Order: sequence, then C-alpha cells, then structure tokens
Amino acid sequence: MPVHTSGSSQGNPGKGVGLSLALASALAFGGSGVAAKPLIEAGLDPLHVVWLRVTGAALVMLPLAVRHRALLRRRPALLAGFGLLAVAGVQACYFAALSRIPVGVALLVEYLAPALVLGWVRFVQRRPVTRAAAVGVVLAVGGLACVVEVWAGLSFDAVGLLLALGAACCQVGYFVLSDHGGDSGADAPDPLGVIAYGLLVGAVVLTVVARPWGMDWSVLAHTARMDGTPVAAWLLLAWIVLVATVVAYVTGVLSVRRLSPQVAGVVACLEAVIATVLAWVLLGEHLSAPQLVGGAVVLVGAFIAQSSTPAKGDGEPVASGGGAERELSARGTAA
Repeated sequence: MPVHTSGSSQGNPGKGVGLSLALASALAFGGSGVAAKPLIEAGLDPLHVVWLRVTGAALVMLPLAVRHRALLRRRPALLAGFGLLAVAGVQACYFAALSRIPVGVALLVEYLAPALVLGWVRFVQRRPVTRAAAVGVVLAVGGLACVVEVWAGLSFDAVGLLLALGAACCQVGYFVLSDHGGDSGADAPDPLGVIAYGLLVGAVVLTVVARPWGMDWSVLAHTARMDGTPVAAWLLLAWIVLVATVVAYVTGVLSVRRLSPQVAGVVACLEAVIATVLAWVLLGEHLSAPQLVGGAVVLVGAFIAQSSTPAKGDGEPVASGGGAERELSARGTAA
C-alpha cells in the first residue's frame, strides 16, 4: 500500500525534540532483550515474557485508553493493525528469536526491515526505487550473510533467524502505522491513544496465543542470572514493562510524528548497536570479528536505504514513474 510521510523534519523547530525522543526510544527498546533473556533462561517461555510485557504495559496505559475511547469508533482498523503488528507480532517474534539466537543477532536481522519495504515497493507495487536505496539493500543483505556466517553452513538456528525476520516484517508495520494520520491536522489520532489501544489489542491476542494460565509464576518470585550475577526477576520484569515498553513506545511514536518516519528510523538503527553492546557487557555474548563487521554493514545498509527516501516536501518520490505518493522506508524494528 502507498505510505505517506507526515510533516517534514526539515526546518521544523521541533526537530531537536523529535531526535531526542527517537534516541530515547532506541535506548529503551535496546534494553529489552538483555532484561528478557535472563527471564527466559530462568524458565519462562518467551511468549509468556511477551505476554507479561504487553499486558503490564496495557494496564499502565489503561487510563489513556479510557480517555481516548472515541478512537474505537473513529480508527478501529488503525488500532487493530497497530496491536497485531507493532505490538503483538514484533514482540512475539523478537522474544521467540531471543530464545534461539543472541540478542545482537536478533536485532541486526530485524533491521532488514528497510530492505523489506523497498522489496514491497519494487516487486509488489512494481515501482522503481532509487539506486541509493538498492545499494542499501545489497549492503544490508551482505552484512546479514556475515552476521549469520553463511560460510560455516548457517551456524545459527534457522528457526531463530526466521523469527527475527518475522520481527522485521512487523517492524515495518510499526513505523508505517505510527505515522498513519499524522498529516490530518486536528483530526489526527492521538498517538498516546493509539499506543494504549494497540497494547490492549496486543494483550488480548497474546493471551490467546501464549495461554498464560500455564505459566510458571514462581519464576518471578526468585532471581534470574545475568551473566552469572543474580538479579530479582520482578525487577527485570518492571524494567521491561515500564522502560522497554511504555517509555519506548511513547517516545518512539511521538518521534515519528515530529520527524518523518525515515528520519526516526535512521536514529532507531542505534537500537541494534545499543542492544549488542548491552548484551556484550551484561550477558557476556561475544560476537566474532566478521559478525561485528557484518552488523556494521547491516546498519550502514539500513541507513542508506532509509535516508535515500525524501522527506515530505521534497519534490521527488522514491519510486519514479508512477503516482503522486511518496514512499517511506521504515525501521523495522521494534522492535
């Protein structure tokens, strides 16, 4: 589907605030994996961790859902899509991937989202993309080949990689839907209301999928080990709910509204770097030199693919030769 950008980030006095919000979101999202993995290793199923994360955040945001209840009538499709893709889909796929592959690798695979967006534009909509965008895709795919060490016979778990790719697909929906209606003026859906209902929808969907009534609740009463250091499980969960979910989504969606989605997406690429560094320091996950180089190439490719898309107000669309719509290249992530 054609995707429009919201207000231009160029010449916008709120750009500095928007960049700060995008950076805060990257920091918050980047810390989710290192807090979740010890809980998974302590005995919680990845889907149960996701359910706890989303349901806890939904309860925190419930007052805002009540305040913006008119959105149920005005934007039901937006709320359902945000809940299914940007909340339930991306979190379930990402956390399931964490149980099989390292945190940094899961996030780096997730940042193939720009390539997926451009693939949709080129092969589904059959519209040409810019040369710079194509170069970004090639770099991202080549970097991923280094990350997974294809020369070693795909040493990483194939299912884990597929789950991370699923998270990348859902990350596309996160940025597209975060910007949806942002150029509607006074009729634009309130971003906090969209997040609140998205979390509620995600919680309902994940309740059916995760079946939390079978969860081992006793894990939360004990400690989990973070690279050998015992940490209270409830403290890790509180971080995941309050910082890595509520703060992350609020700052992320607000940054998209203040910037163009592609600019916010470029800043969000830092999430992968932050998560990889935190996993290295806190979880003792060490990547080889080729994997580090590959990860850097993935991020460079994502940056080129995203920044090659003009912000709203520029004269040329990404796909020349058809339609007046301007295509955006979204983050995945964030995952």
